[in-house]
Amino acid sequence: MASPKAHEWILDLAAYVPGRAKVDGIEKTVKLSSNESVYGASPHAIEAYKDAADELMRYPDAGSNELREAIAEVYNLDADKIVCGAGSDDILTLLIHAYAGPGDEVIYSQYGFMVYPIQTQAVGATGIAIPNKNWAADVDGILEAVSEDTKLVFVDNPNNPTGAYLDWGEIERLHAGLRSDIILVLDAAYAECVTAEDYHAGEKLVESAENVIMTRTFSKMYALAGLRVGWAYGDPAIIDVLNRIRMPFNVCLPGQPAAVAAVKDQEHLKASIDFNTEWRDWLTANLVALGLDVVPSQTNFILIGFPEEAPFTAELAYEFLTKNGFLLRWLPGQGLASHLRLSVGTPEQNRAVVNLITEFMNGSPEASDE
Repeated sequence: MASPKAHEWILDLAAYVPGRAKVDGIEKTVKLSSNESVYGASPHAIEAYKDAADELMRYPDAGSNELREAIAEVYNLDADKIVCGAGSDDILTLLIHAYAGPGDEVIYSQYGFMVYPIQTQAVGATGIAIPNKNWAADVDGILEAVSEDTKLVFVDNPNNPTGAYLDWGEIERLHAGLRSDIILVLDAAYAECVTAEDYHAGEKLVESAENVIMTRTFSKMYALAGLRVGWAYGDPAIIDVLNRIRMPFNVCLPGQPAAVAAVKDQEHLKASIDFNTEWRDWLTANLVALGLDVVPSQTNFILIGFPEEAPFTAELAYEFLTKNGFLLRWLPGQGLASHLRLSVGTPEQNRAVVNLITEFMNGSPEASDE
């Protein structure tokens, strides 16, 4: 008797692997692998989350209306052009499922958010991975790869996992080179981290073009990763399509008031940004001083390049740090076998991880015995 079978292209798909959270035999690990904000959520957001507990038997507002209005007020946007989701990756997934399928092509950077290739393959479309330029998206490479089958172009700006970014002029140049029937997706998950003056997240282009959508999240600098709340700002026609296919009640009941309180507490956000900037710069300076290659970052993490020869490789450093209870992200599957991605931690965690990397690079017995 025949058994149910999924599409062949799904059976060949490798599932998304999140950052490691635990180590066998170590009771307390320091997780610096998932780009979470250790500064923490706004106290007002935490209180709003707690206040929602008495209503957990209720369905949430299906349209996230209060949240959309709050986002629009704080960022000076049109609420009718906003859609909310269970994290921004929910919206990224919806875009691929709505606009791509077998015979279509989706373009993204080689070093980029893994949701793009995973969901592209999930719908049977063809993913086109363009090598990065200076660790960010390569505008010329993307434009050269565009074909009559191209439906979507994804640019995570700043980039994950490299931390690099494209200035606004490059984003405008990219959009100008695309056909009007190709959707440019500006994934600005780390927009709140950026301190570069020539950066813009994408709302400017959304206001003037029908084929652009910007995605954002509350998971990073707003520190609500556990609630899964994201949003997008796009042309009404694109927003209408997403609203037609998204799951009903897709943003959880406690997540909505918590996100409303978070976005309204811009003072807390600014403090979080200042903390992140200070320690991102501190980590970069101290690791560069060890002779390591650190990609200049505009996010809440840094990408560290290690020597390719033993005993100081990224893999051995990863093993050494893991054995000592510190979890970073090693990404050989993305072609970054010589690099580790390090999330900004607490001051104590940052100092401790630099001390461990220093010990490793100085040829500690534990490292050389691996």
